Amino acid sequence: MKATLIVVENDADHCAALALIDKLMASRNRADRSRMAAQARLAEAYERVRWPRNRPSLPDLLAYLMDQHGLTRADLVPHLGTPSRVSEVLAGKRELSMSMVKRLRQRFHISADLLISVEPDRVAA
Repeated sequence: MKATLIVVENDADHCAALALIDKLMASRNRADRSRMAAQARLAEAYERVRWPRNRPSLPDLLAYLMDQHGLTRADLVPHLGTPSRVSEVLAGKRELSMSMVKRLRQRFHISADLLISVEPDRVAA
């Protein structure tokens, strides 16, 4: 299949790129597979800029984890220290200490990066 790559600069280009990827996926030709991979990278680059992922706030993340694991605020006390600390963290009034991060990471099997807040002015460009 003869195909050129589409530079994705807007939503119309994105739709055309996705259609090309679908077409190239059906081919068994190695060259078409290579074109498909390259086109997918171009589409992904556009998607990252157009629809960036926002990091959830700590209270939102903990609320989600509590919901998914069927936990209550009281269940977080062993990980955060006291009921008042749990309330402060869930209200966004308190950051986590490293020991809290460690305990939550072990409890939920998630990356510590999700639990450590990064101040916007300290983020490396």
